[in-house]
Amino acid sequence: MESKQKSIGQLPGLSTRVIHHGDSFAEDTGTVMPPIFPSSTFEHGNPKGFDYTRSGNPNFKILESVLSSIENCKYATVFGSGVSAITAIVSSLNSGDVVLCEENLYGCTVRLFEKIFKKFGVKVSWADFTNPSSLKKINEVKPAMIWLESPTNPLLKIIDLKKVCDIANQNKIPVVVDNTFATPVLQQPLELGATLSLMSTTKYINGHSDALGGAVCTQDPLWEERMKFAQKSLGLQPSPFDCWLITRGVKTLTLRMNQQIKSATALANLLAKNSAVNWVRYPFREDHPQHHIALKQMSAGGAIITASLKANLKQTFSICRSLNYFTLAESLGGIESLVCHPASMTHASVNAKTKAFLGIDDSVVRFSVGCEDLNDLSKDLQNGLELLT
Repeated sequence: MESKQKSIGQLPGLSTRVIHHGDSFAEDTGTVMPPIFPSSTFEHGNPKGFDYTRSGNPNFKILESVLSSIENCKYATVFGSGVSAITAIVSSLNSGDVVLCEENLYGCTVRLFEKIFKKFGVKVSWADFTNPSSLKKINEVKPAMIWLESPTNPLLKIIDLKKVCDIANQNKIPVVVDNTFATPVLQQPLELGATLSLMSTTKYINGHSDALGGAVCTQDPLWEERMKFAQKSLGLQPSPFDCWLITRGVKTLTLRMNQQIKSATALANLLAKNSAVNWVRYPFREDHPQHHIALKQMSAGGAIITASLKANLKQTFSICRSLNYFTLAESLGGIESLVCHPASMTHASVNAKTKAFLGIDDSVVRFSVGCEDLNDLSKDLQNGLELLT
């Protein structure tokens, strides 16, 4: 990849970079697509320095090359899932350290902090980073790390990443940004000042709902060293086959997202006009509370829509289950459209009081817009919402 960039004399476009990876570790064959290297161990002293797949594999390196390219960074480390990537980062902390977190995080991130890492002495302080007063909390808490999502899951809050990172960097506090919803296609956290850009490659990066993976990207060699250590010592590595699938999937990332974003924009406007809907959250709609920040730091609004229906729990589930093209399921970012009920699915592990405080009630649904024809998705949603009229 690097040699091709040098020969052309400029950085290729994103759609080119997702297709052209670096070393295939099989150049003598002339292969266009990299092969799968399922070996658990390697002969000692081989030219590429591999020894045991828990501490490195050609398929890891190939995917890391693509991810570091599209994130415009020096280093990327791949893991077995998004949760594995989170675990790798938090494992670098010490007992007694405080992590200052955005209050609306992915439910499994909250569960890890509150029910796992808490037992080992890692403390968490929560803040609404869309509120300017929260920035004062950085100096008050003096955290060992700041943990953000933008857009957040599932309420799609948009955090001014540069503003938070500027203050954090002045105080030498590392900032983690979960960039799963936006992906490097729409947002570049490291360029905005973040220390680590985290993503679940299970989602948009792979895009086909057939592999689990996670990744952490950084410009900092010390953090890269920590991530590689965690990958090896904690057994957080992915499988070579999953890396191969994700490397294949990422090649159509921009094509898929262009279609998904176009449809999501239209569907968000459609939902907003429906009398059965209380409110719609979509970052590039003017009625989004942080619309101006989204325009500043994202190149498009993404392909996730969150809405509040004029429905109780039973009615909400009836609507979700009535849809033909939006499957009621966990996850997001695939070519197929999905609908999720966060209160009982992604955030089921979050206590009821916290969900109520955040506004994740039984009427809230999250749509992950896929690559189906827009007309089919529109009719599907309209037919489902007719159950409330």
